[in-house]
Amino acid sequence: MSSIAIASAETLSSPPPDLQGEAELEHLKISYALRQQPVSVTLDGKTIFLSSLILVLLIHFLDPYHAELLIASFPIVLLVNNDYQNFLNLGPGGTPSTFSGYLRISWFRLWALSDPFAAPEPDSMRLPTSGILRRQRLPYRAGPRPVVAGIAPQRQLDQHGSRACYRALRWSMAKLANRSPKKFGTEKSCIEKHGLALFARHPVQTNCQGEICHVHDSDHSMHMCLHPDDIREVLEKGWGQRHPLAWRSRFLKSPVSPDFVMIYAPRDDEELQVICNIIEAAIWYTVAEELEMGICPKPM
Repeated sequence: MSSIAIASAETLSSPPPDLQGEAELEHLKISYALRQQPVSVTLDGKTIFLSSLILVLLIHFLDPYHAELLIASFPIVLLVNNDYQNFLNLGPGGTPSTFSGYLRISWFRLWALSDPFAAPEPDSMRLPTSGILRRQRLPYRAGPRPVVAGIAPQRQLDQHGSRACYRALRWSMAKLANRSPKKFGTEKSCIEKHGLALFARHPVQTNCQGEICHVHDSDHSMHMCLHPDDIREVLEKGWGQRHPLAWRSRFLKSPVSPDFVMIYAPRDDEELQVICNIIEAAIWYTVAEELEMGICPKPM
């Protein structure tokens, strides 16, 4: 099992290095073009001529079987190449940005959830036995859901939210760890291998060594584990969706747990407060302790 070092109390006496000064400003830029391109082929005069010439040569020099095979394989190559480029366009994540990583994700795509907006059933054998968001009267998220693509990485393609909210979110996670260094710490995500994550030092749920949540630098969304009751509340109110691989099977092991969800990026201060409430629910699910996270805006 791999190990991860959670930042110590001494380290957390000040914000993490990637939250300070010019390095922070550079780090907070969206450095990846989060887009998914459809397959398209542009046929100008030169391309039409060359395509016709290639077809004539194939028919002339090859037997019909091999000529048909090559012609039929051409659109398949285009589709795979386009899909691979879309995978790379999502940026770094828990899966290496290589062709072997793409093949692994393509395999798992066959087993993706058919409905990411259906909540899982609670497990009466796991603690805590209930969620907390219903008591907090979680409001509905305004507007349509953002467009989400990918598996690992899974990213939000639009509605990325403000940079100020993103900075405040990261700052709040760091300040919580600083305020309770014996309970929490911050470090690079154990699951994603990128982005700031909040860890519990004594978790009840041992998801990737106590990781509570992590925030993505590219799209400002988050991943976390929640109690199924709270997942239902998040889904119904429009604040997130389940990860495509958040399932349990006797025959195939998923890279993530069945309670793993994506939470959309906060777009304003009101949404930032709601996201902090959802993080509090993730903390409750991980350590079985209720606390107020609080929003700590980054001083300018």
